[in-house]
Amino acid sequence: MKKISSSKLLLVFSAIGLFVYSVIYACSDNGDWGWAFDSNFTPETFVDKSYTPLFLSSDVFYGIGFDQEHNTRFNDDIVSDWSAYLKGSLSEKEVKFFLVDSSATTVANIYSFLSTKKSNASVTKWSKMINLEDKKIYNFMEFLYNAQAIETVSINKDYWSYESQKVVFYNDARRVKNIERLYNETKDPFLKNRYWLLTIKANFYSNNKKITDSFFQKTESTVPKNTLYYRALSYLAGLEYRNHNYAKSNYQYAQVFDKCPRLRVVAAYSFHPYDQKDWNQSLAMAKNNDEKVALWSVQGYYGDEIKAIQNIVDLNPKSEHLEYLLTRLINNQENKIDKSFKDRTVFQNKQIVKDSINKTALNLVTTIAATDATLKPYLWNIAAGYLETLNGNFAQADKKFSAAEAKMPKTPLAVSQLRLLRFVNNLSKMDKINAASEKIIISDLNWLYFELPKLNLENFRYENATAWSKSYIAALYKAQKNKVMSELFSKEADFYDNEKNIEEMKSFLSKGNKIAIETIAEKIYDLNLSKISKYQAVTATFKNKIPEAIGFMKEAGDLQYLVFYGNPFNGKIKDCHDCEHVERQKKKYNQIEFLTAMQLMQDKIEKKEEVYENALLLGNAFYNITHFGNARIFYEGSILGYGSSPYEFKDKIKQIITDCSLSKMYYQKALQAAKNDEQKAKCFYLLAKCERNEFYNKKYYTANNWWDIKDDGINFLAWNGFQNLKNNYSNTKYYQDVIAECGYFNTYINQ
Repeated sequence: MKKISSSKLLLVFSAIGLFVYSVIYACSDNGDWGWAFDSNFTPETFVDKSYTPLFLSSDVFYGIGFDQEHNTRFNDDIVSDWSAYLKGSLSEKEVKFFLVDSSATTVANIYSFLSTKKSNASVTKWSKMINLEDKKIYNFMEFLYNAQAIETVSINKDYWSYESQKVVFYNDARRVKNIERLYNETKDPFLKNRYWLLTIKANFYSNNKKITDSFFQKTESTVPKNTLYYRALSYLAGLEYRNHNYAKSNYQYAQVFDKCPRLRVVAAYSFHPYDQKDWNQSLAMAKNNDEKVALWSVQGYYGDEIKAIQNIVDLNPKSEHLEYLLTRLINNQENKIDKSFKDRTVFQNKQIVKDSINKTALNLVTTIAATDATLKPYLWNIAAGYLETLNGNFAQADKKFSAAEAKMPKTPLAVSQLRLLRFVNNLSKMDKINAASEKIIISDLNWLYFELPKLNLENFRYENATAWSKSYIAALYKAQKNKVMSELFSKEADFYDNEKNIEEMKSFLSKGNKIAIETIAEKIYDLNLSKISKYQAVTATFKNKIPEAIGFMKEAGDLQYLVFYGNPFNGKIKDCHDCEHVERQKKKYNQIEFLTAMQLMQDKIEKKEEVYENALLLGNAFYNITHFGNARIFYEGSILGYGSSPYEFKDKIKQIITDCSLSKMYYQKALQAAKNDEQKAKCFYLLAKCERNEFYNKKYYTANNWWDIKDDGINFLAWNGFQNLKNNYSNTKYYQDVIAECGYFNTYINQ
């Protein structure tokens, strides 16, 4: 676990240290990498950055996973503030050193010298660089010295831990009193403000609620309502929570949320009404509409965005908090949509989307958008337009988008967001693809598929629109019986199982003068003529149509020169895919050479020339291109698929790549032509391997899942090959080689 060093004094001033917020649990450390793939609505487009972690998320906080800034949240502000105070006495670099890089011992030594005038090594070093007689430097060191004492309990040293943190209190009452004395005696407004916060912090970590409350109430009116004030209010809210005064705690956290953007994550996470009674009491504490708005703004993060938005609009339609709640509402609506087009028509999918939209949410957003009374009317119009699209009201969506465009800022993200949602609306209108509809979407398709990915617009969500549009267009083409264009926009698992489909696709890819949408379709398709021809060569090979396979392989472009990792004509006793790849090879075969050699061997067998040798090599070749051999690279590709297990392939392909019938046929031919016992022994063992694989196929690979397989304790049988090898060829050297390498056979002969 990563730990934060408590020797960094800056952490003293940055830590919030709320007891109810000491640990945040999280299941992921990569934020919301995947959230963009489910949404067309980017909340970052118009909403202030301080709300970003509160956007709708599958994680604890959007984009960050969990809050890691407990000890560093105010670093930059603190360095800047103290640098301004010490200007002329210390440089910003020196200020940062004492706040960030120096040890607590360094500060203690300097302060000790300034207080007692007793020199030490650290002071000697620093006296040559800074003026230790400077009053401001004395004030700085005195403050740091007192603050570091509180650091011993205020710093969360293991905020990555998933275990509950043990609460440690500060027990030096004299030091706490001294800090309060310094607050009372200090006249400098800058120092007084900081000693005020440090006094509250010291009492907070002393677990003295009465004194903390009393001091805050007595001094509150004299303190500027700046960041330090709301940091202090966070400590008070934490004390109320610790003492189970949830209504008061939530009321205070809501004020922090409202007035201190840096603490919005802390306030939102710490805000927890335990029941309706607590919530009602918190609302009753609100002194004005702004405080009520603040309460509803945080409540909406946990509960019903619709209800929160309704109440806030009634209280103050110009509230900035409405914006992040609106994005959560929209993203929640998206999250309820079943986006799958599988086995459904475009019309059926439109109806499913329409039925998923909460009509209360739709009416609320469109009504608010129509008033034009919010702080950012264009955001509401864009949101309303998108909901109208999802609800099937495409003309209304157009109107809302036009209203948004007239007033929205023309940032790259805003312009892209509007264009994306307009595209979704325009495509959603279409019930068929023709020249007129193509003209409407061509420019946007090129932008979405090819231009946007190059722009690297930070946080922009376009992946969902990309995938959805391909599925939508494919479904339209499918309804129009255009299988090729449907496949180009959205691949079907069984498209290449049909020879007619293959030839039509090759014909399409080969033709020139494609229209605009056909050009787009070809560019987004991840297959080409070479890959398709390679697929045809592979399937022809598995059908033992080698001349045909050679013809297709020659059409496969550079793929025909793909080199095998192992020798595909080797027949080993023990199957070891990776072992054979690292063996030294006299000859490296590429795929066209492999097929050509197979053809020569088949021709020789046909002519009765060296039948044993050629049949054995062909048996090895057909064996090695199955899952069990060393040449899986032969069948792996974009159409058949990839995988180290047959379960990673669809059933039809799984059956092909685990079938050893062709290798078995050639091993039997070799056996018939064998001239001596050594050759026969080898054939019987290689046939046993094929029998073993048939056993595996029936027992394991025909099952859909591992858990469907019955464990009968049988891992191998006394196959015919094993029996013949044991009974008739125990006198051969090959027999001894098999005993040395094959554990199954060794077990069989010794049982």
